[in-house]
This record gives sequence, C-alpha cells and structure tokens, in this order.
Amino acid sequence: MYLPLVPSKFVYFYFFPPPHLTDHFQPVHHPSVDPTYVAGSTSSYAHDWSRDTTGGIRTHGRHFVDAYGRVCNLRGVNLSGNCKTPVNDDHATFPAGAETVTFVGRPFPLDKAPQHLARLRRWGLTFVRFLITWEAVEHEGPGIYDVSYLSYLRSVLSLLPQYGLTAFVALHQDVWSRYAGGSGAPAWTLEHVGFDLHALEESGAAWLRGVCGGGHTEAERGLWPCGYQKLAASTMATCFWAGDVFAPKLRVRDGVSIQRFLQDAFLDMWEAVARAVGDLDGVLGFEMMNEPHPGYVDLPSLHGFDYNTDLHLGDVPSAFQSFLLGTGHPTNVDHWTRSFPMPTRRTGKTLLNPQGRKAWREDGPTGGQDLWEMHGVWEWDDTKNIGKVLRESYFVNDPTTGRKIDWYTDFYYPFLKRWTERVRNAVSNGHGHEKLSFAEPIPNEFCPTSWTPEHQPPNMVFAPHWYDLRVLFDKAHGEFSVNVQAISRGVNPLKTFYWGHKGARDNFSTQIRSLVEAGYSSLGERPVIIGECGLPMDMNGRVAFKSDDWTWQRRMMDAMITALERASVGFTLWNYNPENDDTRGDDWNGENFSWFSNSRSAHAHVYAPKRTELGLSQDTKELDFGGRILDAVVRPYPAKTAGIPLSFEYEMATGAFAYSWAQRLTRGPSVHTPPLRGHPQLLARETEIFVPSQLTRGRRLIVNGLKAGDAYVYDEARQTLFILPSGQAVSVVHTVRVRFDPPLEGELPNDFWGDFAGPIGAVSVVLLALVAYYVLLERI
Repeated sequence: MYLPLVPSKFVYFYFFPPPHLTDHFQPVHHPSVDPTYVAGSTSSYAHDWSRDTTGGIRTHGRHFVDAYGRVCNLRGVNLSGNCKTPVNDDHATFPAGAETVTFVGRPFPLDKAPQHLARLRRWGLTFVRFLITWEAVEHEGPGIYDVSYLSYLRSVLSLLPQYGLTAFVALHQDVWSRYAGGSGAPAWTLEHVGFDLHALEESGAAWLRGVCGGGHTEAERGLWPCGYQKLAASTMATCFWAGDVFAPKLRVRDGVSIQRFLQDAFLDMWEAVARAVGDLDGVLGFEMMNEPHPGYVDLPSLHGFDYNTDLHLGDVPSAFQSFLLGTGHPTNVDHWTRSFPMPTRRTGKTLLNPQGRKAWREDGPTGGQDLWEMHGVWEWDDTKNIGKVLRESYFVNDPTTGRKIDWYTDFYYPFLKRWTERVRNAVSNGHGHEKLSFAEPIPNEFCPTSWTPEHQPPNMVFAPHWYDLRVLFDKAHGEFSVNVQAISRGVNPLKTFYWGHKGARDNFSTQIRSLVEAGYSSLGERPVIIGECGLPMDMNGRVAFKSDDWTWQRRMMDAMITALERASVGFTLWNYNPENDDTRGDDWNGENFSWFSNSRSAHAHVYAPKRTELGLSQDTKELDFGGRILDAVVRPYPAKTAGIPLSFEYEMATGAFAYSWAQRLTRGPSVHTPPLRGHPQLLARETEIFVPSQLTRGRRLIVNGLKAGDAYVYDEARQTLFILPSGQAVSVVHTVRVRFDPPLEGELPNDFWGDFAGPIGAVSVVLLALVAYYVLLERI
C-alpha cells in the first residue's frame, strides 16, 4: 500500500519519552506497535541517533540496537584528520614550541560547528569517530592538562545530539607522535626516554618531513608508515607496552620504570578526558588507541622486519641498523621502491646519517647511550669499528625467564582491561558501564585468535581498519585491481586480479568480508565497525584537480562502500576535514583523503545554519558546496531495522536498491547469514531507511515487494523512507525493492567479459576458422 507524502506540519507526531523519564537502556515500546499507527508519524528521522529518538544505543551480539530492539546501522566519518596537528602548527620551526601548541578549534571553531554538523546530517553520516590526541590534552608536561581544550571538546560534543549525531571518542596516534613523524603522544614522552627531538631525522631515528608540509613529491609519497620501524617510534612503543620486560634499567622520575611512567600518564590523561565528556548523551563510547603497534616486541630478528605487515618503502633500516644510526654511526641501509605485483622490492642501498649525529641526549636518562645497547642487546666493537648483535631474539622471549612473549596476551589485552576500567569509572554520571569500548588489532592484521572472551572488555566493538593497499602505495586506481591482502597471505597472485568496476566491488568485498569474518571467528558475536576506510582524492597524478573529472574516485568509493554494505557492517570514512584544500590536502604527510574540500566550498564561509534550523530541516542545498563524489558517498542505507538485516544492495548508476530483513528465523553465523535467535524483544514495527533528497528531488520513489497490509511513506524533508509491515506475521522475511522514476542515468558497472567479450569472441572465431582451414588442408 502506498501512502502519499503528508506535509510534516499536518502529521500527528508521536513523541518519545524524554531520557530523564526513562531508565537508561530499558526496553521501550515504539509508537508503531499501536495497530492504528500511521507510517512516518514519529518525530524521528532514519539517521537520528540521539537518545531522544532511540532511547539509547547498546550492543547485542553483532548488532547495535536501540531501546525498541531495532538494529541500528551506524555509518559516518572520522572527524577529523586535522585533529592530528595543532591550530598553531608551524612547519618552519618544528619541533620547537612543543609545550605551547594548542588544539582548541580542532576539528573546527565552535562558531563553525553548526555548518559542519548540519552538513554531516544532510549527508546521512551521523556516526562520528571523533579524534583527539594525547598531545592535545597534555602537551605542556606530565600531569598538566589543557583545560581550555577539554572545555572546547565538551562544547563541541554537546552539540551532536541536536543534529542527530553520536560519536565515540578515539585517541589517535600514528608512529607514536608528531615528533616521531606521525601524530599522538606529546614531545615530553620521547624526551623522558632520552631522545633529542632536534636530532631524530638527521640520525635516521624518524622521518619528519611529512609533518612539516612534505610528503607530496614522488620521492616522499607514502613514506610515513615506515616510521613505525624506525628507532624513535619502535623504541617508544616497546617502552610503553613492555618496558618492564625489555627496558627495566630505564628509570625516570623517582626511579619509576619507563613503562609504568608512560602507562600511568596515559591512563591519567584518559581519565581527564572521560571526566570531561563521558557523561554527554552524544558520546557513545571510547577507543583506547588508534592502530596500536608493538614496536620491537615479538620481532624475531634484529636484521629485518616482516614484509607482510610492515611497509618497506624508501630507506628501511633494520632494528640493528637503527641502533647503529641512533648512536651516530653512518650506516648503509636497504632502499625499496614500488613494484608489481608485490607492493615494493629492494633496489639498492643508501648511506644514512653520514654526519654521525646521535639521537640520544647526553643529559638524558641513558646518558647518551642507546637504550638497547644499555640492555646488552648489541655492542660496538672499537677494535673492529663495527657493531655486533649479542641477543638476536631479545624481543621474542622474556630476557629474564626465557618465556616466549606474545604482545597481545602479555601486554595489549591486560592494558586494554586497565584502560576500560579507568574510563568507565571516570564517567561522572554513573553510567560509565554503558559506554562502548572500541578496539582494534595491529594494522594490516586480522583479528588474533587469542582474543577470546576473557580478554574482551565489556561492551566491546571490534573496530579494525581497511584500505586497499595497492591504491595507497600507488595513489592510483583504474580498471585493474589487485587483492594485495590475499597476496600477502600466500594466495596465488593469478587468483587476486580483478577487472572493471564490478571487479573492484568483488575484490573489495572479498577483502572486507575476510576481515569481518575473522573478527566473528575469534571474538564471537561482537559488533564490527570499520573504523577507517577511504581513498586518496589526489590519485592518478592529481588529474581530477585540473579536469574536475572524479570518475575513478567515484568508482573506487562506490566499490568500497558496496563491499561494506555486502558485509553488513557500519563504518566511519576517513575523513571529513574542514580545512582540506587542493594544494595542501589534509596537510599531514602528504595525505589528501577528505572528500570535502574547503577550497571548493565557495559559499561555505557564507552559510551557517541558524539555531532555528536545527530541527528536522535537511534540505539546504548550500551544505553540499565543497563536497566531492557525493553521489558515491551519500547513498541510501537501512538505518533502523525492526528485525535482523540480511542483505542490502545499492546501484549507484540508477539509484535503485534492495533490502531484506527478517524476524525470528534461524541462520548460521556468517556475514550473509546472521544468527536470528536470542535477539532482544522487538518493540517496534517500523523500519527507517535513509534516502537522500539528492536522489528524490524531481523523481518519484517507487517501492516494490510489500505484502498486503504493509505501508510506507517517504518524507523528503527528513530524507527517510518509513516502512510499516502489517504486523500479521511474526516469522517472515521482508524484501523491498526501491527505484526512481525517472531513474538516474549513470554508467552501469563494467567487468572483464562486458569489455572484452566482443574482441575475444571475434579472435576466437578467427582462430577456429584457421584451425578448421588447416584441418581441411590436412585431409586434402
């Protein structure tokens, strides 16, 4: 049954009970259970995650559910890449002035917040991974917190529910710290270990040009992840996770071990954050640390790193070579360049640190000595003028007991438990136990099989990252794509090649499905959110910046989101950056991932929604200014499902989509067949699907597949398709197919046979004719 759209001012709205009148996370009956309920008669919209309309979001099995038992499909953005760097960042003077930086205004000034939050609401991207850094909170020194930043943070996050947004606060780090070539920890953490901040790059202990405006040239492109293997970042991570085991001689501040010093400071900082924002309705949970890295822990050889997990590009010293470089010994190291089908190959040698600069301060806790030399891992032979490894497997076994070390079970899981307890206890309103704990494994690794229930924090959400590694390496995407993930795990390369847009969809689907199902296999029924996924907007030689033809970016984004939809997981795209422009990109290590560009938002600085526009108004087209490839990013999705989602498929070229969901059936635990028993009591009939007004304006929305007695209504102002089953059947699979009249006129996805069937057929006919001809000649 089709119900014509009723203007909102004539709809009788059912209002949800205010949160202060209901217990947190108590089941609530949705108005749609009333047999007389008319579809779309609540004040909600599909992508509104505020407590007022959901009654609160929690986890159950692999799903997020609201107070009505509906499954919530959360998708949104990382906000934002610019949070890695301070507002007063100065490339010319870095690393000077580390104590006086400020992050107040990251990701945007408070007066600009309405514009950006309204834009994300219009685009249906209302689930936010909100980025902070340790440096932002505690840059001045240990225990000195930036109260202005914490106040700013609270002010920004307090605004989210007014726009239907919810967030988890994620502490971001890459390569330990900006002062090691990435982002994250404050400068004083490195200084307390004994590093000289002004000597790290010259000594080969870090690559810093990328955080000083570099990373855009071909020679520098994509080098920053190699910093994980360099001396500064690897040493800091090792001291943080396992300093008591591998660096027991390093003592700071009244003889405290370096591990205890760093971890206590980290937890104290997190407690300050949780106290500042943990009681806010817009804060769904927290993520302890972005892309945790073990440093040298579990490193089997001091003479090399694992090619399958650690990027080898540019000059890549081994751990032992890093020790030598850090103590001022010029050293020849392997140089790696891009290749195919493997990402990189060794092509030569480079002499690093020819000036003999030391990374260690003479007045530091090591007295200018390399930390690992101090622990007897290696020594310098003055007679032969060479370094010598003394304990090759030092980081594999406990140096004292000889017991085999496992980074996850010995260090990561125990610390994750400590962090969870500290953060939950710090939430000031007594509801810390409701906050979700987002956690992820080492980058480019599947979920470890050791992550069993006893190691999982309460309310855990598995939040791994996914990027197409070949695109990251090459900054290029075309008809041909490769499953590098499979190659790195030993799959025959011939089985990893794909062609065309359909091929890219299948390639990415295979990769993401493998990642997600590895999580289910290890963790059991836990929700999965892909915490980061995205693509470089400056791919293919930055041609799109000149031609304004974003075909390949659109196709790749569509292929990626299609893969995520096929895996039935939520995600936060990397990234929405309010300061992105065509020249600097995201202004961090040469990256340009933001599909919003401030320099292309010609009218964004003029428009700022008034307070009166906060309600349900989402039809301000000016908010789209600055958006790139929006037809691939802003797309329909089932946001709140009265049942269990089974499958969703969207075709960007036509705008058509199909969605299936079920109630009370039994299936097996995989991506496509989720378990359907044991679900919380379903206290709603109405399903809400986000359908962007960009698709519907000037078109008629047509829904097929409804059963007798079912109803639907589409409200363009709320960008929501409300579907209301009749309520007659309790064990049923619902399938709707939605199309538009007239349909979109995009280019349908291509594949190998579609592109080459004709030429291959013609060649085959010619070859068969030649064979027949020669056969006839033989008979004659």
